[in-house]
Amino acid sequence: MSNSIEIPFSTTLMVRDTCLCLHVQRAARALARLFDDALRPAGLTNGQFSLMMSLNRPEPPPMGPVAALLAMDQTTLTAALKPLQRKGWVAVMENPRDRRGRLLSLTADGKAALAKALPIWEKTHALLDGRLSDGGSARLRQDLQALSSMPAETLKAVASPRPSRHNRRARAE
Repeated sequence: MSNSIEIPFSTTLMVRDTCLCLHVQRAARALARLFDDALRPAGLTNGQFSLMMSLNRPEPPPMGPVAALLAMDQTTLTAALKPLQRKGWVAVMENPRDRRGRLLSLTADGKAALAKALPIWEKTHALLDGRLSDGGSARLRQDLQALSSMPAETLKAVASPRPSRHNRRARAE
């Protein structure tokens, strides 16, 4: 005799059709493939393009703000920088104001690679904007920014609901 809990298939279909996380993941993968294919002639992936564009600033930024902008931890950022450093497109240097920290900058070759990729990105983006209904891309961007800037406390509260009063009482006993 099995004590396994059966979840109805109708629930599976409901989650498939309504899960924001699933739909955002699927869209992100499709967009990543589209931009990876488009940027391949420039020698970049979509992630490398975004990373290099985030370094295109008047002053070299520290790692922390770049990682935050790209929604990744510093260890992941360090790994993502390695191939760009090997190509000579990105320089990582000691922060003179904080010797423990690092500053990131594009090299001259990196700026040239980014300049080569930018028209490809613009053309691909225009194609996408044209495929969405009027105002659709702006609305989508706004909604995605709202989701990505939700306070962590809000997300934790939703993901980890407090136990019911009944369950708290049972634990106390």
